[in-house]
Amino acid sequence: MNLAMKPRRVRPGVPPSPSVARRASLSTRAYEELRERVRRGLILPDDRLVDVDIASQLEVSRMPVREALLQLVAEGHLVSTARGYRIPTLSRSDVTEIFEVRRLLEPRAAALAARDLTAAEARRLGGALAQARAAAADEDFSGLFHANLDFREAWLGAVRNTRLSATISRFVDHVQIVRFGTLHDPATQQVVVDMLT
Repeated sequence: MNLAMKPRRVRPGVPPSPSVARRASLSTRAYEELRERVRRGLILPDDRLVDVDIASQLEVSRMPVREALLQLVAEGHLVSTARGYRIPTLSRSDVTEIFEVRRLLEPRAAALAARDLTAAEARRLGGALAQARAAAADEDFSGLFHANLDFREAWLGAVRNTRLSATISRFVDHVQIVRFGTLHDPATQQVVVDMLT
């Protein structure tokens, strides 16, 4: 007697059940919110993320938040601990490897972005560069951090190869905490502005 169940075919055009679709959209919303917090430096290395607390903040149930947290762990943005989740601690070797991958990918992506850059994207790049220069002149760490992020988002947005831009973005996000810690130094701020030009 064969007790194995036959795989069920999903008929094309049949939408998922409303509860599955709703949970998926809530999970996506939680993921995007948490990833943006990581990218913007709003989650610090000592912060402990607990699914129940995040669910309460986002006014959703625990399950979509857990799914979002697990996705962020799988992508390397967070690590799981016995008492929640946190930003990973990167070793010098980790940072070196991340920058090595970026050195391999970013030149090609920059060439693609330069080729396909629209006038609106060029204006956005120029605006981010102007913000970075002003922030560096004022020794405004937070302003420079955000201008640098805006500049990177602008040029990566011009890369039409979405897999390439998503991969680069993920590796950039991994070292945001390092960048957040080093941009307080005025000499480093000038290096960042010089690299953007």
